[in-house]
Amino acid sequence: MSEATESSPATSRRTLLCGAAAVLAAGGTVTLAGCGSSGDSSAKSSAPKGPVDLGPATDVPVGGGKVFREQKIVVTQPAEGQFKAFSAKCTHAGCVVDQVKKQQIQCPCHGSRFAIADGSVQDGPAPTPLPAYAVTVEGGNLKVTPS
Repeated sequence: MSEATESSPATSRRTLLCGAAAVLAAGGTVTLAGCGSSGDSSAKSSAPKGPVDLGPATDVPVGGGKVFREQKIVVTQPAEGQFKAFSAKCTHAGCVVDQVKKQQIQCPCHGSRFAIADGSVQDGPAPTPLPAYAVTVEGGNLKVTPS
């Protein structure tokens, strides 16, 4: 037996399952979540530091919202002139929410839905509300400060 074989780390269950899912996905379209390893720093994303300028407040419709995917922030406007900001990472599996529709922030991975007014869970499996961020409008632009 070679030394390389003896010193090689064992394949983890998660790596094996993710690899198998990737092979199956090659034949069709499948969305996977949660396949990052716990040691993979790219799978972990922290909230942006300091105020983040997200552009014109007019881009966020009344009774709806807008997902800023790159910043992992979602901003809603439940009533005219009332802006709310939340983490765009679902509290279930960490997927980034993808849209605001029917007055709900929607996660594409497992169907969780959150209220645009306070980020509370409207439909699971998410166990907790989306974390809220401070949001202001300065010079017509949205400024969000993650907690």
